[in-house]
Amino acid sequence: MTESNGPASPEHGGDMPDWEKRFRAPRVSLPDWAEDAPHRSLFVSNATGTYELYAWNRTTGEQRQVTDRPNGTTDGVLSPDGEWIWWFDDKDGDEFGIWRRQPFAPAVSGRGPGQEPGKNSGTDEAAAPGLEPSYPAGLAIGRDGRTAVVGRSTDQVGTTIHLVRAGQEPAEIYRHRESAGVGDLSHDGSLLVIEHTEHGDAMHSALRVMRPDGSMVAELDDTKGGRVELGLEVLGFAPVDGDTRLLIGHQRRGRWEPLVWDVASGEETDLALELPGDVAAEWYPDGSALLIVHSFEARSELYRYDLATHELDRVPTPPGSVSGATARPDGTVEYLWSSAAEPPVVRSTSGGVVLDPPGMKSPGSVPVEDVWVEGPGGRIHALVQKPAGASGPLPTVFDIHGGPTWHDSDSFAAGPAAWVDHGYAVVRVNYRGSTGYGREWTDALRHRVGLIELEDIAAVREWAVSSGLADPERLVLTGGSWGGYLTLLGLGTQPDAWTVGVAAVPVADYVTAYHDEMEALKAMDRTLLGGTPEEVPERFEASSPLTYVDAVKSPVYISAGVNDPRCPIRQVENYVDRLAARDAVHEVYRYDAGHGSLVVDERIKQVRLELDFAGRHLGR
Repeated sequence: MTESNGPASPEHGGDMPDWEKRFRAPRVSLPDWAEDAPHRSLFVSNATGTYELYAWNRTTGEQRQVTDRPNGTTDGVLSPDGEWIWWFDDKDGDEFGIWRRQPFAPAVSGRGPGQEPGKNSGTDEAAAPGLEPSYPAGLAIGRDGRTAVVGRSTDQVGTTIHLVRAGQEPAEIYRHRESAGVGDLSHDGSLLVIEHTEHGDAMHSALRVMRPDGSMVAELDDTKGGRVELGLEVLGFAPVDGDTRLLIGHQRRGRWEPLVWDVASGEETDLALELPGDVAAEWYPDGSALLIVHSFEARSELYRYDLATHELDRVPTPPGSVSGATARPDGTVEYLWSSAAEPPVVRSTSGGVVLDPPGMKSPGSVPVEDVWVEGPGGRIHALVQKPAGASGPLPTVFDIHGGPTWHDSDSFAAGPAAWVDHGYAVVRVNYRGSTGYGREWTDALRHRVGLIELEDIAAVREWAVSSGLADPERLVLTGGSWGGYLTLLGLGTQPDAWTVGVAAVPVADYVTAYHDEMEALKAMDRTLLGGTPEEVPERFEASSPLTYVDAVKSPVYISAGVNDPRCPIRQVENYVDRLAARDAVHEVYRYDAGHGSLVVDERIKQVRLELDFAGRHLGR
């Protein structure tokens, strides 16, 4: 066993490999903008080597680093009036903390990404005095900048939601043992919507509209009346004073689609868009139209839907994936776009790049190829990348996505690109449980958790070998979070299928993970497995990598954050102890952060260790 806790040792200079440049190149998120001050924006960047929040005054062009913490900060919200930046302050990535805020324009200002940041010592303050630290469960800020609705989650209580007004004690307006979260405040602040799972199904939320004093206005619950396993999600109130229309997402036709619900009259306007795949939406700033985000078969595109004429017009974007989009007051649309071959960029329909950080530019990578494989539960979609000009059989990495309710797409990813640079083919599988292929596909993994996903991965593995792409003697199974869990479970249940396993922040001992993880994930596990470890012990046992650890034959590399609230460290140690007890070949890397790292040097170190481990055990 090898344990590594030393500092990262990045390479600098002109000989830096492309895979490392992809991590180091400055990136920016899609800028969020203040509803009543659209010239003020907030975005995330890694320009200093750590992902932090930045304020951007579009009128003056000034950009200022807002947060500066050793382990980074990405959770931030700009108040509608543009006066305040709220950000979540946890401890070393443990996701347990409080909301703080600082003025958008403090007395001391700074410069933009890649330049010396402004130092705002003393400007941060507790945004919700009186609320104890917790896991966050949503936030909505009123247009006055002085009122907010704050959601909290704790192991002891479950979810509570509080009305916070400047100068007053927070008032609790909601409490329930099951998971819930703040959805949105209406434009005039008179209505609040929450997503809740009081019915006990953490995968499918119901909606409740309340007044700020907690009194009920309306309820929408698609789990009632026999419509089981149907979920709803909040997409936002209409951005107009006195407007009681709420844009929501529903699954009534087996996929995510938007509809407009007037919470005062109860009228529901189903858009019934004839688009395959999942459809999400947000309001145009005047409330007259919707910006549609259409996702289908690992790619996405944009449309404008006019609510009066019902016309659907495509917003031109290049082929690939749009990971965020927003309609500006002037009618233009800004969006964050990338493809597997081309790095992410924030573009506008007005033409050109909206926000381009200075410094090193990220190298591109190779495009993905689509593969469809017949599996035990239906056609499985996989994305394949391989070195340019290479032919099989190749050493092949099965890079398994997390979630599980997520999916791999034709978007830029520095991790898979690093494997390709080192001569590997990379296969990414949108197994049952993935989003984007309909509700039944996403919901299919209940009770036989992990085992169902691995059936799909095995089917794609068989295709990869039989097609001549993959060398069956050089197969790497890897992933992070849920992908790390599937890696360890796959090494134990399919011990002859994989040559090497590389698991990042995994679930390794499902029972211990359940007892140690954050409350919202406990609720999810109860939904997936049908109860607690005490109620359905046989399901937890069947789905736990620890059950099969003694069958593992392949060398195993595991990395874990010591402050991780999602895949806690104790359950990883239990698994590692079992490997060590029988002298199984394994290495462990523990680092001082949570569920992954926001520090570029640390992320590069982890990828370097993973590449080195796989290379040594594959003879490369």
